[in-house]
Amino acid sequence: MKITTWNVNGYRAVLKKDFKKSIENLKPEILCLQEIKAKPEQISNEEIEIDGYEFLWNSAERPGYSGVATYVKNDFQIENHTLGLGIEVFDVEGRVIQTAFENVILFNIYFPNGQRGQDRVDYKLDFYAKLLEICNDQQKKGKQIIITGDFNTAHNEIDLANPKENQKTSGFLPEERVWVDRFLENNFLDAYRELYPEKVEYTWWTYRVNARVRNIGWRLDYFLVSKELMKHVNDVSIHGQIQGSDHCPVTLDIF
Repeated sequence: MKITTWNVNGYRAVLKKDFKKSIENLKPEILCLQEIKAKPEQISNEEIEIDGYEFLWNSAERPGYSGVATYVKNDFQIENHTLGLGIEVFDVEGRVIQTAFENVILFNIYFPNGQRGQDRVDYKLDFYAKLLEICNDQQKKGKQIIITGDFNTAHNEIDLANPKENQKTSGFLPEERVWVDRFLENNFLDAYRELYPEKVEYTWWTYRVNARVRNIGWRLDYFLVSKELMKHVNDVSIHGQIQGSDHCPVTLDIF
C-alpha cells in the first residue's frame, strides 16, 4: 500500500500545474493533501474529483486558508473517519482528518506555522501536545498510528540546508523540535530517517532566492509511524522532481 502526502499550497492553484497527472503517475492508495485553501463549494465536481478515488475534505472556517483533504482509492476500505481533533480552537482551522482501517489510524495533518509571532508558536506547541495526548490514548487501546503531513518543523540539522542561520526561525526553534523528540519517545519512529539515517533530502523550498534549483530546502513533510508498523515499511520516497507547489510529495510504501 502506498500513502502519499503533499502540501499543495492551494488546491485550485496546483490543478493548473499537472497535479492530476502527477497523482496518476504516483498511484497511491491513499493521498493526503494539506493547505488546500478552499471549500468544496468553491470547486467544480470535475476539479475536486480524482478518477478512482473517494475523498474527504476538511476546510478551515477562514476562506482561502489552511485545510486538508484525504483521497482514498475506491477499492480500499476504510472503517470510519473523523474531521479534526475534537478541540474547537484547532478544528476551526481545518488541520486534521483521521481515517481508520483495520487496526491503524491515519492522521493527515497540516501542523500550524509559527512564523507570524509568539502566539502562533504557542498555538503550534499546544497542537503538538494535544495530538500526542490523543495518539497515546489510541495506542493504549491497541491502535497503531501513522501521522503524516506538513509538520512545519525540521527535526534535526540534517533536515535543513542552513541550520545555523535558522536557529531562531520558527520551524527550527528548539521548543518546536523537542516535540518531534517527544513523539519519538512515545512509541513513534520517523520512517524516512529510520531507513535513511544520513541521507540529505528536502521536501520544501522557499519561492525566494531560486531556492529549489539551488536545493536550499527543509524536510518538513514526514511519516511518523508506531514502532510496531516499522517492520512493514518498504520505503519512503521523496519526489523532489515533482513540481506544482513549494513542497513536493512524499510516499510511504507499507504492506
